[in-house]
Amino acid sequence: MKKVLVITYYWPPSGGSGVQRWLKFTKYLPDFGWQPLVFTPENPSFEVKDESLVNDVSDGVEVIKLPIWEPYGLVNKLKGKGNQQSDLIKKKKKGLLAKMLLWIRGNCFIPDPRKFWVKPAVKVLEDLIVSNEIDVIITTGPPHSMHLIGHKLKQKLDVKWVADFRDPWTQWGLFQNFNMSQLAWNKHKKLEQMVLRDADDLITVSHHYAEGLKELYQRDVHVITNGFDEAEFEPVANVKPDKFVIRHLGVVDEHRNPWPLLNAVEKLAAQNVQINIEFVGNVNETLKAEIRERKELAGSVEFKPYVPHSEVLPLYRKSAVLLSLPMNAENAKGNIPGKIFEYLAAKRPILAIGDTSGDAAQIVKETGAGIIVEESDHEGIMNALLTMKKNFEDGKENMPSAIEKYTRKNLTARLAEVLDNL
Repeated sequence: MKKVLVITYYWPPSGGSGVQRWLKFTKYLPDFGWQPLVFTPENPSFEVKDESLVNDVSDGVEVIKLPIWEPYGLVNKLKGKGNQQSDLIKKKKKGLLAKMLLWIRGNCFIPDPRKFWVKPAVKVLEDLIVSNEIDVIITTGPPHSMHLIGHKLKQKLDVKWVADFRDPWTQWGLFQNFNMSQLAWNKHKKLEQMVLRDADDLITVSHHYAEGLKELYQRDVHVITNGFDEAEFEPVANVKPDKFVIRHLGVVDEHRNPWPLLNAVEKLAAQNVQINIEFVGNVNETLKAEIRERKELAGSVEFKPYVPHSEVLPLYRKSAVLLSLPMNAENAKGNIPGKIFEYLAAKRPILAIGDTSGDAAQIVKETGAGIIVEESDHEGIMNALLTMKKNFEDGKENMPSAIEKYTRKNLTARLAEVLDNL
């Protein structure tokens, strides 16, 4: 069996869709003739922890860990306990300290604060790749310093190397928040060009992201989206909603805009039409406070804390409608929330608010999984809510079609084809 080494910063017990992507690829790669090894930090600094994902690591996957030093200890002391690293980037109104920390992040830690792991990782991996007769290495970013590890190993060993972009690099929608000097910006672009040029193959998660990367360096980029694991949904196949609740599962921060939906819910409440919304996961505190101050909304919206992935699955099935919110970013068209694929697997109707020409909207359209409405179409959102409520009350099922290509196993087959061709 051929061997592939996956170099990733995020790995269980870290939570989130970025973890799920390679957790599932490594689960199914042996079915296609590839034995995966995973190389990851022993003590990473991540925001979302999900211990339940540790149980999903396949027994056949060897995980090698190496300690990492990151400057986040100092950053956390400066910005205060309880705040997350991403809060600095996501907050629209930033104080002097936040601006200073973002400037340091953008100008001193290039490409990111995990850069200090590159040299020790390369030193360890040189011997590991040779002794284990590794055929291909894969680096997945962000953090994009993982790609620098791949580049150095490629130079030293001439091993085949695939770079996976779960998010863009210089085209990332929030990149400008780092207040970078021209010198820092040029260095980012130089490193990005180096990776795009020297990797044997490139992968990303959406067509718009692929087009953006191709604009930067004229070469083809494979699109292998995220997906869902069929096996996970089998135990909850018989779970059904007992009332009309529209549920959003995941983060709602300053760059997700729920107000087009909330304004429609408020207007309907004034007409004595009750629409219940439930947000499950980390939600912006300012948003919570604004909703509580509005009487019509306060009785319609409920907030619940983050739950482990194992507990999310029945919640999908208990939802009358599953909600996807628009993202305010320059590259929003290419952003496909990982939850979209699990929404498909849950076989519950999806209400997707946002750019109707984006990648996520195209998936909802092609599968017939729900309704897509532009966030500026206020009447359209209200009509969608009324239609979905009536369909639920009438017992109408909305069954998506042609979702098989988004199963983790079928997506892994496409990945294996890329590796085989190398």
